[in-house]
Amino acid sequence: EVQLVESGGGLVQTGGSLRLSCAASGFTFDDYAIGWFRQAPGKEREGVSCIRSTDGRTFYTDSVEGRFTISSDNAKNTVYLQMNSLKPEDTGTYYCVVAKFCLTGPLRGEPGDFGSWGRGTQVTVSS
Repeated sequence: EVQLVESGGGLVQTGGSLRLSCAASGFTFDDYAIGWFRQAPGKEREGVSCIRSTDGRTFYTDSVEGRFTISSDNAKNTVYLQMNSLKPEDTGTYYCVVAKFCLTGPLRGEPGDFGSWGRGTQVTVSS
């Protein structure tokens, strides 16, 4: 069974930084794409960043390009999201996801149909 446990969320001021961690277990880490989605109240769930484990290629949605960095430590089965220059519009619940492919931008359809999800960690950026 896939298990994903996120940590590192919190409250930060505009311009600040946070690093999210996702500890993954229950699957062969090298065979999947793993990444981060976020959802703000009243908004669609969107793919923020993803890393493809087969070749390490990373993907970012346009709104975080240049500010967020995704990385993975295969030895620890952990993926990280370093978030710098945070803005109030980055506020939301951030979910770690394991799926067959990377997706950035709005998620269409049921989350469970796309991949396996963690419970999420809250990120709040104050203005």
